[in-house]
Amino acid sequence: MPQYLVAIHHPDNYDPSAEGEAMIRDISSLNKEMIAAGVRILACGLGPAHTLRAQSNGEVLVTDGPYLETKEHVGGFWILETADLDEVLAWGRKALKACRAPVEVREMFQKPAAKN
Repeated sequence: MPQYLVAIHHPDNYDPSAEGEAMIRDISSLNKEMIAAGVRILACGLGPAHTLRAQSNGEVLVTDGPYLETKEHVGGFWILETADLDEVLAWGRKALKACRAPVEVREMFQKPAAKN
């Protein structure tokens, strides 16, 4: 079955401490529902980003913040394994409601492991 990334987007000024008890309860309920349905592979929130860039002198520059300057960032995600796009979009709708934030769904493509 295909696997999908279901990503939650937050505005750059998002403050996780502002998440109310109702939202935390809704996300917890959604996680339990995903587990019971057997679709959840992984779920996690994300902390602040650090970007590494190769420099012409061979050094690596490490900066705080995401690679691209945007108005939003990925604040967390699920990896779901569902029968098809329609099923994962149904889960995405539930995530949108629970997280009260935009949701992005992408199919994941995996290459078979290289044989030595």
